[in-house]
Amino acid sequence: MTEERVEELTTEPKPVSFTICGCKGKVVTTEDGKKHFEIECKSKEDRDELASILEEEAILRVNPKVILEETPVAEPQ
Repeated sequence: MTEERVEELTTEPKPVSFTICGCKGKVVTTEDGKKHFEIECKSKEDRDELASILEEEAILRVNPKVILEETPVAEPQ
């Protein structure tokens, strides 16, 4: 097995979708390799709240002990 294949099997995939302020977002990669967010909100209020948060300063931290997990989606009954 090649080193690339071993790394591929042992590397966890990065999350590409998220939920924040009642809005669902995803990371999209364009044809030229650049990434950006595309976010859909249920209401104008949710959209406005998220927009006001994104206009403020962002604090990004590196914490290797953090375990990111996907939130389970509730099944409709």
